[in-house]
Formats: sequence, C-alpha cells, structure tokens
Amino acid sequence: MASKKKIVEHVSSWLRVYDDGTVDRTWTGPSPVQLLVNRVPPYDEFIEGVAVRDVVIDPSNGLTVRIYVPERDNIFSEKEKLPLLLHFHGGGFCITQPNWYMYYHFYTRLVHSAQAVCVSVYLRLAPEHRLPAACEDAYAAFLWLCSVAHGELSESWLNNSVDFQRVFLNGDSTGENLMHYLAARAGDMNTEPVRLAGGIAIHPGFLRAELSKSFRELPETPLLTRDMVNKFMSLALPDGATKDFPITCPMGPLALPLDDLKFPPMLVAVAEMDLIRDSELEYCEAMKEASKEVEILVNHGMGHCFYLNPETTTQTNKLIEEIVNFIVKH
Repeated sequence: MASKKKIVEHVSSWLRVYDDGTVDRTWTGPSPVQLLVNRVPPYDEFIEGVAVRDVVIDPSNGLTVRIYVPERDNIFSEKEKLPLLLHFHGGGFCITQPNWYMYYHFYTRLVHSAQAVCVSVYLRLAPEHRLPAACEDAYAAFLWLCSVAHGELSESWLNNSVDFQRVFLNGDSTGENLMHYLAARAGDMNTEPVRLAGGIAIHPGFLRAELSKSFRELPETPLLTRDMVNKFMSLALPDGATKDFPITCPMGPLALPLDDLKFPPMLVAVAEMDLIRDSELEYCEAMKEASKEVEILVNHGMGHCFYLNPETTTQTNKLIEEIVNFIVKH
C-alpha cells in the first residue's frame, strides 16, 4: 500500500508543499476569495470593451503571455497606435497567474480606461522554480516584444495596435521586483524600436531582512499576511539568500547602486495600510536620492493589492485614473 503524501510546508490558505516535491495551490480559505482565484479563459471577441488572447511565445519551454486589447472608443481612432503595458503579476513568486479573475477584473478595466494594450506574463512559480527563474521569464518576454517590434516575429494583436515607442513596464507586488530588474537591465540595452516610456509599480514587493514598523504593526488581509511574506520568500529565494537579496531589496547594500542604473519615469502606488509600506517608501526615497524620476501615489486606508478585490470600487477608480494620467503624460 502506497504511503500517503505529507505536507512539509503550508502557506496560509494559498499553498501546500508535499514531501514528494509536488505543490497544491488550491485556495482553502474563506469562500469570498474563491472568486478572485477562479481562472478566466481567453476570448477573441470584445466583451465589455476588451478582447483577451493567450499566446505561447517560446514553444521550447511553454512561456506564455496573456494579451488584453481594448475596443477603440470611436472609428476615428482605429488607425492610432496604442501604448503597451508589459505586466508582471505578483504572488510572492509562488502563486497567481494572469488568468486569475483578480487580474482579469482589474486589467480589463485598466486597458479599457487607458486605451492601452496589456501583455501579462505567465511566470514560472516557486518552489518548483526559485529565483531567478521569474527574472529570466520577464527578460525573455521583453526580448520577444522587441522581436515583434523589429518584425522578426509576428503577433497580429500587437503589430496592428501598438506604438512600440510607448511601452510601460508594469508590476504589482513582487511583479514590481521583476519590473525593477528588467528596467535596470534594459537601461544598458539598445532596445529600438522599443522605447521604455515609463514604469508603473503597484504595491512593490520590496523587503528587508530587518522587519519594518509597518510589517510588525499593521493589520493583515487575506491578500497579504506575515506568514505569506515569510514563507513565500523562504520558498522563492535562492538557497542561502535572505530578504536582502537584490531582487527583493534593490535599495539594499547587496544590490547594484541605483545611481549607476538607468530607469524611465516611475509611478509608484503605495497603500497606506500595506504591511510592506515602509520598504516601498524606502525604495521611493532611494530612487529619488539617486536622481530618478519617481511619482508617488498613496491610497489612504487601503491594504496590499486592494484593487484586485472588486468591492474596492472608489479607491480602485482613483488608482486607475492616476495610472491613466501617468500614461497620457509619458
């Protein structure tokens, strides 16, 4: 009789790791959160002003992106090229995918409001794929985008719609860690005809080994608990690394000096009640001290990634409005 698998790591209600190395990401917590983790299939027709397509961009390893394209506001804009968001999802490098309802709900609204195309990357997840796997996926997606812009590869939804001179990197939570990594790497590259017009960071997943006041004292939410942060990092970071690792702490002593790196203008959205608020603001101040252009938006009274919850309409509308304004300016 085969022995029963045993759980060797359990992260809140999000993830269970078994002794045979398999991982179960079935949500086991309160039922209201289940809606957020349900998967939404792609569709080519416009529904509520947006069409959605999944595209395998590297058949050798199955790397896939989800493309959101907005329906044009009027027939006169049909020939206008649209800005593009290259999006990296959060989840502590361990959970979530672009087809989860929480992202679908927000990014369909954003691309429709901004009249922008979004390309969201299905990142490999830890613990099966520890860092820097997600960094490699982010970089590969950017190279694919450059190849499409050059005409070396073809993707009709992008070729027909996108102004490659107005590409914005976009990350939420730990997806912003990847955005920072990619922006810094692209700063030393000739990316033409792609131009990075800006970066949009939403509740960056930056941390330090030393706990901040906000991490110790602010209340938890289902989308971010202290258990999630600590255990996700233990599963995602390279063996032997701490939260001071350059991907998780780009403003720390182990990271490349920010003064030496090139970045596009940045919008950083911070939630007042976010457990990792203090390290997010520390990052903003470090970027400003390095003479980088950083605009800070604070959503008062809100927690980490609140906008992924459909019930936070008022503050989510404010966030979308400020993102749209940033895109228009750049």
